[in-house]
Amino acid sequence: MVTTNMHVDERQRLLRWATNAAVATALALGLAKVVAWWLSGSVAVLASCVDSALDGSASLLNALAVRYAMKPADAEHRFGHGKSEALAGLAQAVLIATSGGFILRHAVDRLLHPQPLQAVSVSLLVMGLSLVATLVLVLFQRHVVKRTQSSAIKADALHYAGDLGANGAALVAIALAPLGWGAVDPVLGMAIASITLYSAARIGWETFQVLMDRELPEEAQQRIRAIVLAHWQARGIHDLRTRRAGPNILIQFHLELDGHLSLHEANSIAHEIASALGAEFPGADVTIHQDPSGSAPLQPGVVPM
Repeated sequence: MVTTNMHVDERQRLLRWATNAAVATALALGLAKVVAWWLSGSVAVLASCVDSALDGSASLLNALAVRYAMKPADAEHRFGHGKSEALAGLAQAVLIATSGGFILRHAVDRLLHPQPLQAVSVSLLVMGLSLVATLVLVLFQRHVVKRTQSSAIKADALHYAGDLGANGAALVAIALAPLGWGAVDPVLGMAIASITLYSAARIGWETFQVLMDRELPEEAQQRIRAIVLAHWQARGIHDLRTRRAGPNILIQFHLELDGHLSLHEANSIAHEIASALGAEFPGADVTIHQDPSGSAPLQPGVVPM
């Protein structure tokens, strides 16, 4: 087995920046939106305010989970602690679904019992700043996800992306209220709630797949096969298994080699191939079983002794 830790320090640095930025942004915007809601009474602003409060809780949970996931493997967790990121994502889905239900209830109540909005100019300023700050955060988070493939940061980025719609809807609702379009506020609040519930379902589904050890995408599996077969002494590959656990990618397969090779030669070839895979998939844990060319693939679920 060969494990490469290429770029691990850079990955951890990016994850720390992303989690700290999310917590700081959520807390700052949450406080600002509380003031805007108190002054205006807007359901759309309330929806965004509640969302920011839960964002702060979810982002703090993310920060703790990411730091735990960074811990190296130990005697009790031989495959590392990476799945803590997926567990945090699942908890986020629950929090986001709760906020969606809360927003929906208040939007329906305001639609049935209309009230005029107040302090429109202050609310517009707060929501405009919120929109810009959230956009900057989402762009940074997507950059981090692209570099690290973190499921926790991906879940965080998904629900902050949903916040962009919530902030935009609140801006529209507040701007239209003085023009006699007061009903737009609760209607957009209901729309925000629907988007929030959809985001919760999407995050929950994706993190559930990680916890269930779903295989890497087909493109990644094809890339693994291509790298293996690019070695001039590789005769074939079978029983490829892959999965992701937070920052860790696990790759296992049987490598077919010339049956006349010595054990030392076969082991050297396996190390060369594992190094090539580590360059393509930084931090991957690669396990290779060498087989003589032409050996029959194992049946699904069978583990060689």
